[in-house]
Amino acid sequence: MSTQARHPPVLVLEDSDEDFDTTLVAARAAGITNPIRRVTSGDACLDVLRGDESARLRPALVLLDLNTPGMDGRDTLVAIRADPSLRSLPVVVLSTSADPRDVKYCYLQGANAYHVKPVRYVDHLEVLREVFDYWLTRVAPSAR
Repeated sequence: MSTQARHPPVLVLEDSDEDFDTTLVAARAAGITNPIRRVTSGDACLDVLRGDESARLRPALVLLDLNTPGMDGRDTLVAIRADPSLRSLPVVVLSTSADPRDVKYCYLQGANAYHVKPVRYVDHLEVLREVFDYWLTRVAPSAR
């Protein structure tokens, strides 16, 4: 059995090095053994998800930052939900935006959850640890 079959990866759309490092620390703290793959733009995220069959990444979870260069997380969410081969993927938004319009938009577009990134590092770690724990250990994965 391949490593990916036992531990499907987590795909993280995050352009901030600091926030991505926090994601890695939180995953280790949560005991997550899934590989974590980072992309920094929505275009790159979709390229990875839509790659040819031999290279296609089938993540256990997609974490989306909303404000990224090029195609942002909003447009990436819309594209994921519009693609029949991707729409069952769990997508969790992690954003600095607490704007109710962003929250509403993301839920209307099919986000499974929306979390505002806390300003304090320890709080940010805790939110990520809870996201990993919930989505990677407590929820039954979708049939694909």
